[in-house]
Amino acid sequence: MRISIASDHAGFEQKQVLAAYLEECGHEVIDRGPENDDRVDYPDFAYLVARDVADGEVERGVLVCGTGIGMAVAACKVDGIRAVNIINTEFAALCREHNDANVITLSGRFVDEATNKAILDVFLTTAFGEGRHTGRVEKIMALEA
Repeated sequence: MRISIASDHAGFEQKQVLAAYLEECGHEVIDRGPENDDRVDYPDFAYLVARDVADGEVERGVLVCGTGIGMAVAACKVDGIRAVNIINTEFAALCREHNDANVITLSGRFVDEATNKAILDVFLTTAFGEGRHTGRVEKIMALEA
């Protein structure tokens, strides 16, 4: 799978670890930055990943900041994006099954690397449940109109 990833300064260390992990798992990773842990504004990086997903350049996006919350808010401003802030594997499965989430945001400060790796595994392998969820996702996307 082709994946775009980025962070802010608070998520930089985990972004580096998670990008390497994704590559080890056989994914093609596009790292949108930043290049170090100097202070940056997370909306700039959330936009780059969200744009990659919305434009079809990648299949999924991964964003890491201190909590993941700000990244999710920013990424959802791009049409076509369903970004979710996830802190456990159960929520990762549900965000894919019920919401067809295409961008995941992770906490680099409050969730450890092993848990974030497990969350990514579930996010990347869980299919959209379709059925009754399809109409709901269509209604969500219609809100952009």
